[in-house]
Amino acid sequence: MEPVAGEHYHAQMIAMLAAIWGEGFLSPGGPEEVGRLVAGSDFAGQSVLDIGCGAGGIDIALVRNHGAGYVCGIDVEDTVLAHARALIAREGLGHRIGCLKVSPGPLPFPPATFDIVFSKDSIVHIPDKAALMAEVFRVLKPGGRFVASDWLIGVDGAPSPEMAAYIAAEGLDFGMASPGRYREAMERAGFDQIEVISRNAWYRQQARVELERLKGPVGAAAAKTVGQAFVDENIGIWSRMIPVLDSGEHCPTHLKARKPD
Repeated sequence: MEPVAGEHYHAQMIAMLAAIWGEGFLSPGGPEEVGRLVAGSDFAGQSVLDIGCGAGGIDIALVRNHGAGYVCGIDVEDTVLAHARALIAREGLGHRIGCLKVSPGPLPFPPATFDIVFSKDSIVHIPDKAALMAEVFRVLKPGGRFVASDWLIGVDGAPSPEMAAYIAAEGLDFGMASPGRYREAMERAGFDQIEVISRNAWYRQQARVELERLKGPVGAAAAKTVGQAFVDENIGIWSRMIPVLDSGEHCPTHLKARKPD
């Protein structure tokens, strides 16, 4: 299970996060948080683009639990896409879910292709929020919906030393932006009915539960697959994350908007 050079979500990381969040999930809350995110948006029979589909669990939930007609998942890394394709095939959903490798940059789809553009905790890796929202707007059909969650930073400007230490511990290319920057990017793209809903209070508590699980049986079981050193590294990451959740500087958020008819 050696990491692939240049990949953030290598097989070891996928296995570690599955132990915490469930098979095929790379971000908090599993199918329950997906359900909370999509609440109020009708996915039944809709064509959905999932930006940063990861290891496949979310797209399966969108089809199985929320009736999405077809989900096109896109990602930039081979390992997560291979995992997603295998999981989707195992679930017999290859006719409802497709996974495509893309390069960073403009979305490789014609205008007005999708009913819904979805993303869960993935667009944090895309620094230019204005360019991203313009592309989301372009590929949505008139009346289409943007439904996403992401990891935001509470305010613009340089992060605190505690936040900088957390980001460094994660080792990810976090392009965190504030709620204000996201709202401005969505407004500039042309969206209306914009909602920016903090999930900090929920994840402050959830992260503590996850840390205790990592220190207990879940971590012990995961260590048999990924090694104790990797479990300990993640315990350190969670220990750095909780203080910046408590301060509000780390602010998981739901983002929703509509492309006018």
